[in-house]
Amino acid sequence: MRAIKILLGTVVVVAIIGFGVYHFGTKYIADEVMGQVAAELESSGDLESIKQEVQNDPELRAFIEEGKNVDSSKLPFQTKEEATRVLMKKFDLNELNELQIQARQGMTAEEQQALFNKIQSRLTEEEMLALKALAYKELFK
Repeated sequence: MRAIKILLGTVVVVAIIGFGVYHFGTKYIADEVMGQVAAELESSGDLESIKQEVQNDPELRAFIEEGKNVDSSKLPFQTKEEATRVLMKKFDLNELNELQIQARQGMTAEEQQALFNKIQSRLTEEEMLALKALAYKELFK
């Protein structure tokens, strides 16, 4: 009977530790990824080129402006860090790295549409709206 209590106690402790590592590890990785991407975009000047591309593409601009007048308190996330965590749950790290590499190298219209379809298939309408709202805040502030 004592051995069962010890075994059960050990299983509970390991489960709690595993949950903590998953929860805080995911948060830490999301924060690190977001910090690296933001720093890279700012230092390389890519952020300005992205802003120009959005300004010059009326379809993309209209898509992002859907997030203009949204009540962010009703959205599933309000910050870039929270968005990164959600994306990391929906996509694995390898997929995110591939997307980042593709974006750096430039994408054709078909590749952009395929990426958009992939993102849209994995996110809910509310999550997509939250991403639009964040993109609008970042690009048009």
